[in-house]
Amino acid sequence: MRAAFVGEVHGNWIALEEAMRDARRRGAEAVYCLGDVVGFGPHPDRSVELLRATGVATVQGEHDDAVGNEKSAGPSCYADPAEAGLARSDQAYTVEKTSSGHRAWLAALPHRISFAAEGLRYLLVHGSPRRQDEPLWESTTPEDLLEMMVRDAGADVLVCSHTGLHWQAALPSGRVVVNAGALGRPANDGTRRVWYAFLDTEAEEPFSFVPLEYDCERLAAEMRAEKLPAEFAEAILTGFWTTGLDMLPVKERLRGRY
Repeated sequence: MRAAFVGEVHGNWIALEEAMRDARRRGAEAVYCLGDVVGFGPHPDRSVELLRATGVATVQGEHDDAVGNEKSAGPSCYADPAEAGLARSDQAYTVEKTSSGHRAWLAALPHRISFAAEGLRYLLVHGSPRRQDEPLWESTTPEDLLEMMVRDAGADVLVCSHTGLHWQAALPSGRVVVNAGALGRPANDGTRRVWYAFLDTEAEEPFSFVPLEYDCERLAAEMRAEKLPAEFAEAILTGFWTTGLDMLPVKERLRGRY
């Protein structure tokens, strides 16, 4: 089986389109989206249209839930008042720019997708099996907790996103946890590339992470034209996060500039 897993699209329809092309070139039989299709990006309808037109199975992220049901995103996502203000402004923009039909699609997305392949049970979620907005960080999520989550969910392989940073862990039981990373912005590493996860069950290491180059200058220009906060375009162009930093564990934050 070959499949691609994209997450945290956040309105970056340009990277989404390129990731889907790249996955097909690699022989992907399926593409799965791990949620947060919208939010923090320009023209949210375009990302939704790409997924709907190609029948990509998609789980619901907290931003999809908030936009689809026209409510605020969970407070656990924004510990800093300034960040919460940016999020409220962006939420108003995204709701206004997302058609009613696409909002209904976002509202109806499932919280999890599961399938079996070659004797293994795969579970796809946005944050964790317990909560849509629970972040699973590489540096701070205990191995025992990951074991418990995957076991209790009845899965062998858990694939998530939400944190915006890609990583994977092979657990002592043989279970696997994969965070597919983000298409919506770089991995706070000083490069402009974004990431998605690729599964090839015939490879020695079944899961790999794919760095993706795309026209980020075009995305930044669209952000400016739509009058989105300057911080959003800065992160796209510099590769360093300018928002969301208060939620990062120390090890992950030290990778960045701020």
